[in-house]
Amino acid sequence: MKTFLPKIDKQKRSWHIVDAEGLVLGRIAEKVANILRGRNKPTYTPHLDAGDFVIVVNAEKVRVTGRKETEKEYQRFSGYRGGLKRIPLCVVREKHPERLIMSAVKGMLPKNKLGTKLLTKLKVYKGTEHPHAAQKPEPLALN
Repeated sequence: MKTFLPKIDKQKRSWHIVDAEGLVLGRIAEKVANILRGRNKPTYTPHLDAGDFVIVVNAEKVRVTGRKETEKEYQRFSGYRGGLKRIPLCVVREKHPERLIMSAVKGMLPKNKLGTKLLTKLKVYKGTEHPHAAQKPEPLALN
């Protein structure tokens, strides 16, 4: 028996669209990460990029459970002493709601060059409008 390896060059990538309104952040991020990696396909290979493109709209209307709205913080560090910045989720939701979904999905992808490449196939938008109508994305029900 030989191990099957898919030909990535000949693979047709499809586009999916997800409406995040009212969906829980972690649950939507897990589903999106699996589609980006290609885990929903029979030709899934862990070390290859075999996934599809995903468009997420209504990022500002995503839901979080418990007390995360006030207690969850996003951190970044400049590298200098005293350079740690902590931003609560409610502030991130007001200013850059796309970053909520981007950071949640990024945490579920591999931490290497493949993960960086997979993240470029994720497109997140604040409202219902997106510039990818020409790709004819298929609606993806995550309920």
